[in-house]
Amino acid sequence: MKKQINRIIYILGLLLPLTAWSVSAQTVVSGVVTDSKDKDPLPYVTVLFKGTNIITKTDGDGKFSISTSESHTQLQFSFVGYKTKLVDIKAGQSQNIMVKLDPEATSLNEVVISRGKRPSYKNKGNPAVELIRKVIDHKEANRMESYDQVQFKQYEKMIFSMSNLSEKFKNKRLFRKYQFLFEEQDSSKIGGKNILPIFIEEKLSQNYFNKNPEKNKTIILGEKTVDYNSPLIDNKGLSQYFERMYAHINIYDNNISLLSNEFLSPIADASPTFYKFFITDTIKTHSPQLIELSFIPRNNTDILFEGKIYITMDGRYAVQDAFLTVNKNINLNFVRAMEVKLDFDKAPDDRYYLSKTRLLMDFGINKNKGGGFTGERTVTVKDYQINVKQPESVFQGPKVAIVPEADKRSEQYWTENRLDTLTAANLKIYKNIDTLSKMSSFKKTMDLVTLLFAGYKDFGPFEVGPVNTFYSFNSTEGLRLRLGGRTTPALSKRYYFETYAAYGFKDEKWKYFLSATYSLNNKSIYSFPQQYIRGSFQRDTKIPGQELQFVQEDNFLLSFKRGENNMLLYNDFYRLEFMNEFENHFSINVLFKKWNQKPGGSLYFNNIVNGQPNVVDHLNTTELTVGLRYAPNEKFYQGKIYRIPIFDRYPIFNLRYTAGLKGVFAGDYNYHNISGSIDKRFYLSQLGYADITAEGSYIFGKIPFPLMDIHRANQTYAYQLNSYNLMNFLEFVSDHYASVNIDQNFNGFFFNKIPLLKKLKLREIVSFKILYGGIRNENNPVNDPSLLSFPVNSAGVATTYSLGKEPYMEGSVGIGNIFKILRVDMVRRFSYLDHPVVSKYGVRARVKFDF
Repeated sequence: MKKQINRIIYILGLLLPLTAWSVSAQTVVSGVVTDSKDKDPLPYVTVLFKGTNIITKTDGDGKFSISTSESHTQLQFSFVGYKTKLVDIKAGQSQNIMVKLDPEATSLNEVVISRGKRPSYKNKGNPAVELIRKVIDHKEANRMESYDQVQFKQYEKMIFSMSNLSEKFKNKRLFRKYQFLFEEQDSSKIGGKNILPIFIEEKLSQNYFNKNPEKNKTIILGEKTVDYNSPLIDNKGLSQYFERMYAHINIYDNNISLLSNEFLSPIADASPTFYKFFITDTIKTHSPQLIELSFIPRNNTDILFEGKIYITMDGRYAVQDAFLTVNKNINLNFVRAMEVKLDFDKAPDDRYYLSKTRLLMDFGINKNKGGGFTGERTVTVKDYQINVKQPESVFQGPKVAIVPEADKRSEQYWTENRLDTLTAANLKIYKNIDTLSKMSSFKKTMDLVTLLFAGYKDFGPFEVGPVNTFYSFNSTEGLRLRLGGRTTPALSKRYYFETYAAYGFKDEKWKYFLSATYSLNNKSIYSFPQQYIRGSFQRDTKIPGQELQFVQEDNFLLSFKRGENNMLLYNDFYRLEFMNEFENHFSINVLFKKWNQKPGGSLYFNNIVNGQPNVVDHLNTTELTVGLRYAPNEKFYQGKIYRIPIFDRYPIFNLRYTAGLKGVFAGDYNYHNISGSIDKRFYLSQLGYADITAEGSYIFGKIPFPLMDIHRANQTYAYQLNSYNLMNFLEFVSDHYASVNIDQNFNGFFFNKIPLLKKLKLREIVSFKILYGGIRNENNPVNDPSLLSFPVNSAGVATTYSLGKEPYMEGSVGIGNIFKILRVDMVRRFSYLDHPVVSKYGVRARVKFDF
């Protein structure tokens, strides 16, 4: 048991470092760099230990911190327009110093001496602002998209490591077998201590762009990544997640997407409103002459950059070089430091194109000490050609194409085709992870972590779980125990079987599930793209109106609910399903379902037959459903039970048609249901982002209320994005409806302006949901007593309704980023307040990890 606990601690150290690690004795120097003349702090001064590449830069306030475990006694300070200065330090100690840099005499054209308060910063009459406005005016002419045709070869390298590890942590007994994983951190990275590389990916591609009509094509020539060979780790999902965090950077775009946030570019149209600009140097040795333009945010907690850009003075006003970082007070979670270096080269027509991007980020729970993560993405462009027209065949097919065997390229191929260097230490990552994945101790540890985080215990060809469903309770079933599992690819890559059995001690009924799946593409049914046929039978309960994402209905945490919660359905489902996903993220799903439902708890099916009350024991339905889904550019992380979406700006379209088949397998009803939805995230630059969902449905035919759309309700205390959080289960049903949900996250834009709140880095959230719907006269039991009556409570008061002319509306005002993980909303219900057991207000919470 002790060995198992040690193994769990080990893997948590590998994948989830949520504790601060101790730091060995070392030289730590912090301080402030100022101008010796006017005492102003100097941002972006280069600070390094003399004779090394252990380097950092001062922030926007002139402050810096640098450390090393090596023995060095001098720090070097250098900045354009100032004399380089060496400062003696004490090795092996922590110290704080004040450094004053002297301006170079040749860089002073005039000296202005003033007394009293320094004049406030203004845009009007500011030469730096006039210069940036010229850069903005020339943006379109300097973009790649200004060319008729462009083609280039691109090499991407992504490395992710656990960083800032102390010698004490490295030498723990737990890691005795894994010393080969540790190495000294590359001195060009932020830090300078031991690192543990855990991920590397390389990609080589040929890219084409055509302006009119606008078309893009990327052909992946080669790709290589580490493989943990573990069911817990989705290598492709990790790659997509890192690509989203470290997205492509185009400084000519108004907004730059990083860490799922939108940073306003320093040359965005609105940049003078949010940034302060300063001309800090003129570089006459470069041809053409360059102006060094420094910039800082007006509010240092906003999602903005600070740094320098170098502007050509040849009339093009193009960006020739750029260095971007962020203020230490920025409203970002877990980000210790960020550096972006953009290099531009001349195109054949003497304009500039982005030839190399280097993005480096350092993460940690504690921003000042302890272990963390370092991620580095480098993109190199070569063979840049303009206005070379390509045949139409180049752009045919998907925008991103992968050549056959691209992921099986030899080492010789990579040696000959890499457009950037890969150090010997980086090359070792592939071998180290391959060795690690084959070690029995690592496999056993991953097995335990899979149980802890994915909820399944692996027994080779079969796995048991998910564990969070083993125990739950509700008012109808009472104590509910469940045990289940499923087969794994170790048994077969073609056939999959899944089952569970559950028992309610109050209703004394068994529930169970059996399914068999055949993979049509000889891949795991849990990997993209899915192609399978599945047959299943399920006998279980369901709360009408409860629709959940990413969690199962008998999850233990969902046992806790507000209000009355004593209506459910006992269901028998026979399903035959076909699923086919395509590489372009279009999918088709065909489902044949026979459904028998019986009321349970306080729910009853009653109607009037020949003027007499009648009890209906059950409903039989046979359905055929065809679902179409299109999610262009969708990215996700594939989990054991579900997919975790990686949100982006691209919409998701759903269209579904269901036909009820009377007389087929004892089906009782004929009807047709057409429904659709659109989900999209809108990025609003400094105002954050808005998630908007629009959906609607229309049912043709005469049906009882259990077959109508039972609107999604929530009686838990968790805030659910896609449900109505103050609506009761089975409160509203419709045979036609339309709805819009808006969830606006301002990313702290307003709180950042309030002195007492900005240090807490809280974020404002506003949501609004509106639902229009109703029931046609032919489906209203008031007009036709032969239809099932709406449910009533013990006092005979109706608890289920149709929507009238007034829509159902609710909204919320929330505070996010509490302790970096918690969102709390005050929810307000605006309509239908006269219904029984409803609340006008409610407080709901949601756990959410955001950068």
